[in-house]
Amino acid sequence: MTATAPLFGPSPTRRRPFAAAAPVLALVGLLLGLVLGGAVPASAHAALTGSDPKDGAVVATAPKEVTLSFSESVALADDSIRVLDPSGTRADSGDPQDVGTSGAVRYRVALHAGLPDGTYTVAWQAVSADSHPVSGAFTFSVGAPSTTTVALPTHGAGGGPVDTLYGIARYAAYAGFMLLAGGAAFVLACWRPGAAARPLQRLVMLGWTTLTVATLAMLLLRSPYTGSGKLGDAFDLAGLQAVLDTKPGAALVSRLLLLGASALFLAVLFGTYTRREDETEKKDLTFGLALGGGVLAVGITGTWALAEHASTGIQPGVAMPVDMAHLLAVAAWFGGLAALLVALYRTPELPASAVRRFSRVAFGSVVVLAATGLYQSWRQVGSWSALTGTSYGRLLLVKVALVVVLVGVAWISRRWTGRLTETDTARTADPSVAADQSIAADASDAVVAGPVAAGGPAGTATTGTAPAPAPSAPPVPVPDSDSDSGSAPASASQTPERVAQLARQRAALTATRRKRDREADPDRSGLRRSVLVETGIAVVLLAVTTVLTSTEPGRTEEEAARSNASAGAPAVAEPVSLSLPFDTGGQNGRGTVQLQIDPAATGANDIHLWLESPGGRSMDVPEVKLAFTLEAKNLGPLPVVPDRLAEAHWTTSGFRIPMSGTWKLDVTVRTSDFDQTTVSKNVKIG
Repeated sequence: MTATAPLFGPSPTRRRPFAAAAPVLALVGLLLGLVLGGAVPASAHAALTGSDPKDGAVVATAPKEVTLSFSESVALADDSIRVLDPSGTRADSGDPQDVGTSGAVRYRVALHAGLPDGTYTVAWQAVSADSHPVSGAFTFSVGAPSTTTVALPTHGAGGGPVDTLYGIARYAAYAGFMLLAGGAAFVLACWRPGAAARPLQRLVMLGWTTLTVATLAMLLLRSPYTGSGKLGDAFDLAGLQAVLDTKPGAALVSRLLLLGASALFLAVLFGTYTRREDETEKKDLTFGLALGGGVLAVGITGTWALAEHASTGIQPGVAMPVDMAHLLAVAAWFGGLAALLVALYRTPELPASAVRRFSRVAFGSVVVLAATGLYQSWRQVGSWSALTGTSYGRLLLVKVALVVVLVGVAWISRRWTGRLTETDTARTADPSVAADQSIAADASDAVVAGPVAAGGPAGTATTGTAPAPAPSAPPVPVPDSDSDSGSAPASASQTPERVAQLARQRAALTATRRKRDREADPDRSGLRRSVLVETGIAVVLLAVTTVLTSTEPGRTEEEAARSNASAGAPAVAEPVSLSLPFDTGGQNGRGTVQLQIDPAATGANDIHLWLESPGGRSMDVPEVKLAFTLEAKNLGPLPVVPDRLAEAHWTTSGFRIPMSGTWKLDVTVRTSDFDQTTVSKNVKIG
């Protein structure tokens, strides 16, 4: 029996347990501690960063167009931006036009002329450069807000059965690649005789089949996933053709072509390679398979890097190879771990040398994961607030915690392996074990000697060196050292065929007893449990990683929130109080208007006026009117007719000021049927 375990170092017994795990724990700590230095802006999912008119704005006259600004490149269809009037009728001309300059991503859609007053809804849907659909909606008003029959969507792009199926396919694709690449790497780098092991063959072929089926499903579902959301459109040839013209569609087709080449690679690995007996030929074929398999694995990882987060945002030239290295390291570790688990349960003769090789592969994978994960975290998060205040950041914390737990379980597996190695050494030196092995060897020799003694079909020795003994020769007795065998020692009357049969039975019984002893070994059982726990944690970690790839990065989420806040929310302002003296020229025509605007910001405002006579007493007048004009934007005058709330007190509520700036305020006071005057003053809004 041999030692087996998923370890991170070459020696299972020489180093102290904590010292063995300390380097990996230090790397994980570094990943969490340094995730978050300051950095220049980046983005992944596209986000709406601005619009004209702005969300919630009230404009005096109908605009000629609506303009949307995005944080990154997007793909828009002819119907991607829709402007609906209060009755739900289209108010735009369709066909969005790219009007971005100097790297800005900006699109506009023209509006019909002569639009009536009221509230208009702008709904948009696009596909961001990282292949994910994004959508949103907002409103603006012409003249004054009104009721509208258009309901704003409560969820973003996606949803429904298409979104669910596409998400399942994404999970399956990642899992299939782990089994395919990691399992093949385990065979070539750690245990080459495992290429002939049926359980490992089935594991790797399961990975290839899963990845192929998932890729086909994603290709068919891509059109409804980014468009209509209807499952029936998966077989629409026009939609499929449109998908093939996009970057994600090209990446999926490239992955299918690489999987076709991978099928040939697997046929050689599990066919021709296992039949090679000449060591020189096998060594050359191993090198060729390793080189070809590496190229295929890099190519398949490139199909993810070309179409998702790594291809957008800052430093795509660095981010793409880093993303590929990260995915390859995950496959080597997790896929190799799955292969090791299968070997532990289904192939009991896994040698210690294979485990030691996997230890080195696993350690290298952890180092690569820590380094690439550090860079990716900096690129996608960038700040402590994004780490703790966004969905992406919280998922990243969960992922780091799972890595720490996984490393801890691997350290436990290392200790089990150390104990198994010591036990193995002791059993090898045990004379009784050596005798048991000798008996099995003798039995195996007898299996071969039986046909030879019988002379084979032609009655001659298969070696061709000497004739077979006569049938009357005394048969070779087989010692009965296993009381459980239930068979008696060979007698002189037994034929060579009977001797061979008994030898085969004895060999099978000896192998069964040795296997039973291994199964009863508590050290081996402990190792199996720890490896099983490792694999379970790895599955959860893979699921979290897949969710991260479809989650808006924390850096982008924060930027979008800041942009939307500045675009849609009124500027921070305080109430403004004004004092405007007036003189209508008639009897008792002199006084002062005390006016207050609250909050003196864009959006709804409350306005109060109090009129006072020169002596400071309340002054009642027949009429007061107001008007706001933003001369810098040629906007206005916007009339306001306040209501008389009490003697000398006039007020209006909810008057909407559409934009910030320095507004000219005109106050008209009428003190009689013939006497009135207008006084003006500038007021800062917003």
